Amino acid sequence: MISVDEAGTRIQRHLERVPLEEVALAQATGRVLAVDVHSTVTKPPAAVSSMDGYAVRAVDTVTVPSILDIVGEAPAGHALAGTIGPGEAVRIFTGGVLPIGADSVVIQENAVRDGLKVTVRESVHEGKFVRQRGLDFAEGDAAGLAGRLLGPREIGLVASMNVSWVKVARRPRIAVMGTGDELVRPGDVPRSDQVVSSNSLVLGALITQAGGEAVNIGIARDNRQSILDCLRQADGSDMLVVTGGMSVGEHDLVRKVMAEQGMELDFWKVAMRPGKPLAFGLLDSMPVLGFPGNPVSTLVCGHLFLRPAIHTMLGRVDSDTGEEKAITTTDLAANDERQDYLRATHARDASGRLEVTAFGRQDSSMVAVLASASCFIIRAPHAPAVAAGGHVTVTRLDT
Repeated sequence: MISVDEAGTRIQRHLERVPLEEVALAQATGRVLAVDVHSTVTKPPAAVSSMDGYAVRAVDTVTVPSILDIVGEAPAGHALAGTIGPGEAVRIFTGGVLPIGADSVVIQENAVRDGLKVTVRESVHEGKFVRQRGLDFAEGDAAGLAGRLLGPREIGLVASMNVSWVKVARRPRIAVMGTGDELVRPGDVPRSDQVVSSNSLVLGALITQAGGEAVNIGIARDNRQSILDCLRQADGSDMLVVTGGMSVGEHDLVRKVMAEQGMELDFWKVAMRPGKPLAFGLLDSMPVLGFPGNPVSTLVCGHLFLRPAIHTMLGRVDSDTGEEKAITTTDLAANDERQDYLRATHARDASGRLEVTAFGRQDSSMVAVLASASCFIIRAPHAPAVAAGGHVTVTRLDT
């Protein structure tokens, strides 16, 4: 068996970036920016007011109260033609361009208007309540978003830079294949010797959430022809994920059939719980991840290996493991030679510390426990026992 870290490293070294494609910014949410964008405008394009009030020359407010002549208005989108001189002011609104000659703004709370006169009751210094030209960014500035997931903040920046089309990483196409005569699809009526297949849907959701495109190629039955039929549907995918059938039992034919098709097995078995019978190899240069059939094992392996693999193919630079320290509320026994991922819930205590509570039963078939979990407690190989109140490492499932 190899370690979790080594398994991750060996998977990563066989991954390639997916090609890029150009999409309209309105359709770019949730995509990974492949090529940085540069602003075509300066923001703000001129010095503008940050408040409603009066544009003035600071020198005219040194002594207060000061009475100034109002010579015009400058609402946002309607710059005032002309200049202001000594003893003059312009009624201005937030976002309005500062008139030539003005260098500051008196907020309306500190001024009293009477017809075409305004009395300034508080002095201002040069630049007060003024957003200078280029305060946000200048024409030609880079957004610095290459490799980042485009969410609302990033979309806002790109739009403000007057860029309407962006080059993003194509969504990696991940083929998902279930295996086993015992499986039926959700909605079917299972016999007593059958189970409802959830793994393909679990992986499909994980792939979509991670930024990939899930391609469900169906359930391969425990015979050579069915496996071959499913494998043909994976042609052209960026990766194939197989759940179940990768072990060495008499009915676990997937590895054998894939080997006949030329798959080069990189490793099989990882020192982890759940997920020990994890396999990885290449089939005609296509990476193949073989997950255990147990549903919990599938999600753990997906979280640890598939999600990072998709991020690598996308070229994401803003993803991480989400590992952090927490306080366990329950006693944890000493661990054996396998890295353990205990299903748990997390919460903040009164002082703001992160607390985690492991479920009492950790069977890898229990999807109800998994659905209630919000994190994994990571127990390193041969980790000593930890009493309640001790520190542990966790990774959250919402990262």
